[in-house]
Amino acid sequence: MSNLGLVAIACGLIVGLGAIGACLGIAMMGGKYIEASARQPELMEKLQTKMFLLAGLIDAAFLIGVGIAMMFVFVKPFGA
Repeated sequence: MSNLGLVAIACGLIVGLGAIGACLGIAMMGGKYIEASARQPELMEKLQTKMFLLAGLIDAAFLIGVGIAMMFVFVKPFGA
């Protein structure tokens, strides 16, 4: 297998595993938010603010992985 094929596999793994991790993280966090807001409805606004902040950070980590994968694809790190 050539170096270009290995780069394609690595980029697919970066994007795929990053997407799965981000989806699972946001799903778990959303479930815990629903549980916490059902137990203590008076804290719902504070928890919602923190939940959206963390959702943005989780998505940012995934998008950084996508950016790194795109850099590997388009920069041609193994020469011409």
